[in-house]
Amino acid sequence: MSKKILVILSEWGFWGEELVGPLELLQSRNYKPVLCTPTGRRPRALPPSMDPGCKDPPLGKTVATPEMAEKVRRLDDPSNPYLANQRSLKAMLPERPYWSDLGELGYPDERGQMKMSYYPLRKWEGYCRARAQAQQALVEEFEALLLVGGSGPMIDLVNNYRVHDAILAFKQADKPIAAGCYGVACLAKARNFDDPRSIIWGKHVTGHPQEYDYRDLSGVLDPETGALLSREAGNPDRWVNFGPPFYTLEHILRDATGPEGGFHGNVGRPNSVIVDYPFITGRSTADSYATGEKLVEVLEKGLRRYGW
Repeated sequence: MSKKILVILSEWGFWGEELVGPLELLQSRNYKPVLCTPTGRRPRALPPSMDPGCKDPPLGKTVATPEMAEKVRRLDDPSNPYLANQRSLKAMLPERPYWSDLGELGYPDERGQMKMSYYPLRKWEGYCRARAQAQQALVEEFEALLLVGGSGPMIDLVNNYRVHDAILAFKQADKPIAAGCYGVACLAKARNFDDPRSIIWGKHVTGHPQEYDYRDLSGVLDPETGALLSREAGNPDRWVNFGPPFYTLEHILRDATGPEGGFHGNVGRPNSVIVDYPFITGRSTADSYATGEKLVEVLEKGLRRYGW
């Protein structure tokens, strides 16, 4: 039976090659990637990742080859059921209570019966119990976790507590966690609520360096329609241009890794993939296949350190 890999994608747009690369490597080694989005909506590829003529401004070159663009178009085609067969992270992990919310919220008790409460402490007790059970189920089913990049993760993955709880599950089980491009930001933000330090504190990672950041033209997809998020429905010329990315990922990663860890942008080098177990991180689109390769090496050869 094929071993399963949990693959988390944004509903606001992912970069095609950053899914296709690891996907091909994992499937070639008889792993079964299982796609998952925050609420169960079908994920969609960002249009530039399917356009071989689209030039990346900071890099000054096109980044999607004609062959890759065609692969992404085939994968993203609405008639292709592959991306429609995804799970919902909302259904897999419980909601984290909000301390100031006095509304009623329920979690299963020790006997599996739903217990409702208005009180924050009772809700947190129920959440912790349900989370532990859900996390155990995750790591029993899956061998590793992969977080796919693109602009979409900045909206619905990076500060998503369910994504954080999934990451924590694999870390606590000492299982591999791979992330590419802006997906790496999820690792920086993930932490236990009773420990303010990031889980990558003291670790070495790579990710989108500031030299790679756009000054303009950052966009995302409308998760309901799959079209570019627009100021005017049905008019792609009125798409929402966010300008630069919402944050400088390099700064976040440098702060999150602390004085004993480190961020490695490897600017000027064609590739940048870092393994500091259990984390496998890839800098950007060009590192998608290499990220998949290193994940396979971690799973099959016990690789624990690479690239630093």
